[in-house]
Amino acid sequence: MTLPLAEYPRRQPGYDEIRALALQAEAAGFDSLWVFDHLLFREPGQPSEGIWESWTTLSALAEATSRAELGTLVLCTAFRNPAVLAKMAVTLDAVSNGRLILGLGAGWHRPEFDAFGIPFDRRVSRFEEALRVISTLLREGTLDFEGEHHTVRGGELRPRGVRAGGPPILVGGFRRRMLRLAAEHADLWNGCWYGEPSSLGDTLDRVARACAEAGRDPASLGVTLGVNVVPGAPGTRPPGPALSGSPAEIAKGFAGYLALGVGHLVCNLNPHHAQAQRDLAEALSLYRAEYEPIRERGV
Repeated sequence: MTLPLAEYPRRQPGYDEIRALALQAEAAGFDSLWVFDHLLFREPGQPSEGIWESWTTLSALAEATSRAELGTLVLCTAFRNPAVLAKMAVTLDAVSNGRLILGLGAGWHRPEFDAFGIPFDRRVSRFEEALRVISTLLREGTLDFEGEHHTVRGGELRPRGVRAGGPPILVGGFRRRMLRLAAEHADLWNGCWYGEPSSLGDTLDRVARACAEAGRDPASLGVTLGVNVVPGAPGTRPPGPALSGSPAEIAKGFAGYLALGVGHLVCNLNPHHAQAQRDLAEALSLYRAEYEPIRERGV
């Protein structure tokens, strides 16, 4: 489940509210908590919309929570030095006792790059180098690297952290080059934002082809998807892609993704408040009672 860090669509939540929602979600049995990584939102002719910095928030939640995995969806590598980011990741993974999922991406919202003085050109090339730096340091512990955008000389992670090879790396992206990088370097891939399972189209086939082209067994790359969820009365269908309706309808949608081979759903409630989360928790409970036992029996 994603947590609300931005003022859109209602108002800027304070950390106390974010923390309370995280604790409620963990107590309700959600497997993971995710944060978006942005610096601001700014559209032409519109006032800027604020958002809290994701890594600081996630670090606080690592101490506040005890069971749920903690993920970034996705951390923009352009915002932070990649070697330092690898150091940050092993540290937070240790603080959380091995609960971090390190989601990485190239970024897309140019106004925040410009506003904070971050280069926007050649984003995927910069991301490719950053991904190589981060993945090598996490998995091997040392690195010497001379690239066009990044240089690391005598890089070393000490201590190595609580998991051999560091936290799992997730790469988010749809286009062919990003899919290739996920197939070559990642433990998990993420695409978003979807609604009903039918909205997937040929997405999973594209991921499988990227793995085949990289010489990798597609089954070895975990598939995660971001899904917009809008709990409501039976038959509720908001505009845009969203899984919506009664808890039973939403649970059926979860089962549809399971049948397609999706390993992990990241649910995005918008707006996200305590009651909406309780409604989603009811759907999760129904799904686990009605559909997960079927999977466990191998049916």
